[in-house]
Amino acid sequence: MRVNWKVALSAVGITALGIQAAATPALAQNNQSGYVQRTYRKPVTFKQYLSDHPKIKSATVGAGVGTAAGAVTGLVTGRGVLRGAAVGAGTGAGVGLIRSSNILSRHPIVRDLATGAAVGGGLGWAGGRTGGTVGKSAAVGGAVGLGIGMLKHL
Repeated sequence: MRVNWKVALSAVGITALGIQAAATPALAQNNQSGYVQRTYRKPVTFKQYLSDHPKIKSATVGAGVGTAAGAVTGLVTGRGVLRGAAVGAGTGAGVGLIRSSNILSRHPIVRDLATGAAVGGGLGWAGGRTGGTVGKSAAVGGAVGLGIGMLKHL
């Protein structure tokens, strides 16, 4: 059986054009002048992005506050401003997520305890020299958070 290459190549070309036409962006034709105009979405600003993503917003704000607190802690304890800022950013992002959690919003005392433990652990990590400091300061922070939660919600 012989293959007609002209017919086979034209079939492949037509198929490729059909696939390409299906993959192109939406085209809108203006009926008055007959030209084709591409429609694009408007660019999204950072403020619009954060309003659409509340978890990212709370983590970003928490990281900013934690960076400042960690930098001050690192400066005061002599462990280094950059190290303290990095630890504070991570801790602050975690605290922001804890405070914005839907599950923990139904358990406010536990939310305050978790916030206190995270803040205490972050401050202990930013200013301490050993791993035991982190655990002890997280325990103290958790106790303070529990006390605040009990006073505030009972």
